[in-house]
Amino acid sequence: GKAKELIYTCATVKADEALKIGLVNKVVALESLMEEAKNMAKTIISNAPIAVRLCKDAINRGMQVDIDKAIEIEAEDFGKCFSTEDQKEGMEAFMEKRAKNFSNK
Repeated sequence: GKAKELIYTCATVKADEALKIGLVNKVVALESLMEEAKNMAKTIISNAPIAVRLCKDAINRGMQVDIDKAIEIEAEDFGKCFSTEDQKEGMEAFMEKRAKNFSNK
C-alpha cells in the first residue's frame, strides 16, 4: 500500500497529500500550529486520565499482537476503566448535564 511505498522510496509528502491519504489528521498554518496543538492537548486532558492511559495502552499493546489478543487487551482495559470512580463521575456529569470533575481514581 501507500505506507510501504513511502517507506521504501523515502518519498516526501506535501501537507495536502498527507491529509488526503490519512497520514495526518489536520493541516494548519505554521502561525497557528502551537495554538492548535495546545487546543488538542486541552481536549485530551479534559478526559479522565485513567481512561486516556488505558486507551493508549490498548492501542500500543494491541498493535503488537494478533486480532484475538488485541480484542482481549481492549476488553481487559475497558473493564479496568469501567470500574473507576472517574467512569461513574463521567456518566453522572453527562446525565446531569454538568461539567465533569475527574479525580484520577
